[in-house]
Amino acid sequence: MTNMLIKGLVATAVIAALTGCNSDDDIIETPIAATCAEAGEDCKTFTVLHTNDNHGRFWHNSDGEYGMAARKALIDQIRDEVSSNGGVTLVLSGGDINTGVPESDLQDALPDFIGMNEIAYDAMAVGNHEFDNPLAVLDSQRSIANFPMLAANIYKADGTRYFDAYKVFDVNGLRVAVIGLTTEDTAKIGNPEYISELTFTDPATEAAKVIAEIKEANAADLIFATTHMGHYADAQNGSNAPGDVTLARTLTAGDLSAIIGGHSQNPVCMEPDTNNYADFEPGDDCTPDMQNGTYIMQAHEWGKYVGRADFEYFNGELHLASYKLLPVNLKTTVTDADGNKTKVLVADEITPDAELEELLSYYQERGQGQLDEVIATTDALLDGERANVRNMQTNLGRLIAEAQRTKVGADIGVMNSGGVRASIQAGEITYRDVLTVQPFGNTVTLMTMTGAEITEYLNTVASFQRGAGAYAQITGVKMNVDCVAKTVAISEINGKDYSATDSYSFTVPSFNAAGGDGYPVLDPIQTGYVDAEVLYSFFQDKGSIVAADYAPVGDIVYENSDSQLGCTITAN
Repeated sequence: MTNMLIKGLVATAVIAALTGCNSDDDIIETPIAATCAEAGEDCKTFTVLHTNDNHGRFWHNSDGEYGMAARKALIDQIRDEVSSNGGVTLVLSGGDINTGVPESDLQDALPDFIGMNEIAYDAMAVGNHEFDNPLAVLDSQRSIANFPMLAANIYKADGTRYFDAYKVFDVNGLRVAVIGLTTEDTAKIGNPEYISELTFTDPATEAAKVIAEIKEANAADLIFATTHMGHYADAQNGSNAPGDVTLARTLTAGDLSAIIGGHSQNPVCMEPDTNNYADFEPGDDCTPDMQNGTYIMQAHEWGKYVGRADFEYFNGELHLASYKLLPVNLKTTVTDADGNKTKVLVADEITPDAELEELLSYYQERGQGQLDEVIATTDALLDGERANVRNMQTNLGRLIAEAQRTKVGADIGVMNSGGVRASIQAGEITYRDVLTVQPFGNTVTLMTMTGAEITEYLNTVASFQRGAGAYAQITGVKMNVDCVAKTVAISEINGKDYSATDSYSFTVPSFNAAGGDGYPVLDPIQTGYVDAEVLYSFFQDKGSIVAADYAPVGDIVYENSDSQLGCTITAN
């Protein structure tokens, strides 16, 4: 199988062949088709549409952006257009259907899978967040889905794969195999209770094995992959497991036509002929990445975009005719001459599919009703008042930090006080209370450092001034903080004596990991766990909260400060 991929919005190749001739004859030039139009019926056209990291966004947001009903209307429109021009459409998902908004979480993503069925997805990669629930829930989701969930590198204890490795589709007369792959980080950030009997193997090794099987069986003309591994420019994956770029570079050039990805939740739009991301805004042109003969595509997150890749296949070669990220009712803020701000659509409005919107409205209303269900109780006030949580260690600030580090088994939990927006009164706790406390939808990130590196990190973080949102609520570490020198002396981490050379892990909100509030910029594992969902699960698992269990216990001592509660401005 010859598979040459040509980068560009319109890919053409000029190829000519000369036939043999004798000396008495003129040379006869027989051109080989260089464009799809010249190839005529020998040119096969098809379109791949893709989304990824749905994370429970079956319903549009308060501004009317995205939502599965509008997504269906757009995809149906494209299907009709492609079909009228003699093409076929394949719809793929890069995974992570689960976890993100309570209306979906409380219903185990049932509305999301129903929405995908109505849209008629052809296949999806299994994401790490498909394992946020017991395997019985995942099995139920698989039974609901009218499309295959693919993962070649997930094995059960008996050595068999948990999911199908690939699926072959008849696409306008072409046999297109789609391989599924899942990030190895699932083993690190997944709930051990649910995944302890599963093995997540190296995706690149597994992909090479499956490609060899497909070739040996002559099962396909083209091989694609739908993955949940992340796109990291120039393969700079930091603390994350290797992603799509590494995968493409590892395989034999040309073996994999395209990777339809997810997990890193970024629009993969590159500066042409570079390994650098473009400064992409909704509605802009988008050039997918190209590595080792493989296109790599990703459509950001939540169904904000539908990626559209139009392919042409002739002369045994695959060409990318065009590629776009199509915004789904996304809006931007504009300011008029008087300084008034309004939100306007960045592209033509998409009228949501009426039948799907009506169907999903039932689940949206049902989910809203469940927000007031009691998930736990607390015997006393959990203090998140702004005047308190930004000035001292409080039971709620420390509880949130503890919940986040417990979720992923980290040694230390770091929580910025600006992310704690309210208190929870003594008595019953509902999911709505949780959303009031943590409304921003930040995710939990996981970083591993040596003791010496953590000391350097906490030199900055632990000495942030009282009164600021940066003031850190910290659990799992005993230390003295010198507020003048802005240094820390750590004695214990997670109940064990501190070592400068040992490795330790800690959690911090994604906002701060990216440099928010002046925190040091990190390159951590993006667990994808939404802060409110983590707090909800923590409360639900505990059932009864004893507020005193999370009260400050003197494990952080502030020195050379006007207050024993934290560093003060006058200490500078």
